[in-house]
Amino acid sequence: MANAALMPDEGPEIFEPTAGERAVIAKALARVAEHWRLTNEEAAALAGVTPRTWSRMKDGSFRGALNQDQMMRASLLVGLFKGLRLLFDGPLTYGWPKSANAGFAGKTPVEMMIGGGIPAMMRIRGHVDALRGGA
Repeated sequence: MANAALMPDEGPEIFEPTAGERAVIAKALARVAEHWRLTNEEAAALAGVTPRTWSRMKDGSFRGALNQDQMMRASLLVGLFKGLRLLFDGPLTYGWPKSANAGFAGKTPVEMMIGGGIPAMMRIRGHVDALRGGA
């Protein structure tokens, strides 16, 4: 019989949020969308879900699973939300994501994140973290 210590590693354990944790994630994303004044289409695109699923997330009736992509998106959006609250005091706290930005070729951060997916979301989150001296 082989020694368990010599068996190949099966890889990292995949985090599976519970129903309660999924509800908290959906509520957090709905709060971000509300504060940033996202349209349902924008919020769905950023969360990586269909508009119908977004409606369920927003109204609290979402009972589905979240894949790794959606979990990453949620983490990035909530982290960006928190970073902006730490960085700004005033209208930019919630207005920055939908404000045209010369650093993004005149596009808004929301447009950049929707068009560029997770890599763009990571760059924008890193940008905000760097502005606040956290990166």
